[in-house]
Amino acid sequence: MSAAPTDDGPKPPHGERLYRLQRRLAEFAAARDWAPYHTPKNLAVALSVEASELVEIFQWLTPEQSAAIMENPESAHRVTDEVADVLAYLLQFCEVLGVDVLDALAAKIERNEHRFPATGTSAPDRHSSE
Repeated sequence: MSAAPTDDGPKPPHGERLYRLQRRLAEFAAARDWAPYHTPKNLAVALSVEASELVEIFQWLTPEQSAAIMENPESAHRVTDEVADVLAYLLQFCEVLGVDVLDALAAKIERNEHRFPATGTSAPDRHSSE
């Protein structure tokens, strides 16, 4: 059994860590000759499936149960595994299409700040999905 990783100091900035993980995923897929299967369509479908598996964990929970999901080690493990799967497929999708995920997110947040200015009220009139 291998030892758990140790904390050897501060972690690199999130962007650098994300880039390293994206490169690692690309190398993992390349070493297995998966490129023919990693088309935008296939990766988008896989991303949707993994997101659905995350949703399934919460499907019949009450709001209180869903808020406490990480308190149980077994359910916490399931959630973190599905989050990892969703992020892995998202990063692979972005890799194939040349999308910088952090730039895309920053641009989307900026657009939403303009679309939905803070009003100072606790109940917004509409949600970002509108």
